[in-house]
Amino acid sequence: MASAAWRVTGIHHVAFAHADPGVPEQLAATLGLPCVDTEVAPGFVERMLAAGDDRLQLLEATGDGVVQRFVERRGSGLHHIAFRVDNLDAALSELHDRGTPLVDERARAGGGGTRIAFLHPSACAGLLVELVDDAPGDAPR
Repeated sequence: MASAAWRVTGIHHVAFAHADPGVPEQLAATLGLPCVDTEVAPGFVERMLAAGDDRLQLLEATGDGVVQRFVERRGSGLHHIAFRVDNLDAALSELHDRGTPLVDERARAGGGGTRIAFLHPSACAGLLVELVDDAPGDAPR
């Protein structure tokens, strides 16, 4: 349970991993969701589709890396859920102190100027969870 030092304030995005370059256009056309941001990273392209104030993040595998390994092992599907938090540094400190398994013990730069950190799937019954802080901080950009 979150403490007074931090809390989850909402869902930032839901991420869908795939390897088909036609998926973004298919989902955008079928659901009427505009692509509001595209970022290229090593091994994948990240696209954010807007659903009102919420986002569907499409992770397209384009080469070696975590997205490609995910798609090879599991096929296209839900990759992770990202929760917006009001104090990422406090969340990571408290979760670490409680012994919660973390992928990232320190915040790092995320897409769109955010700061992010992932919890290990074992911390949330097999679900990969990303914590997102929209506020500027100490993570490298």
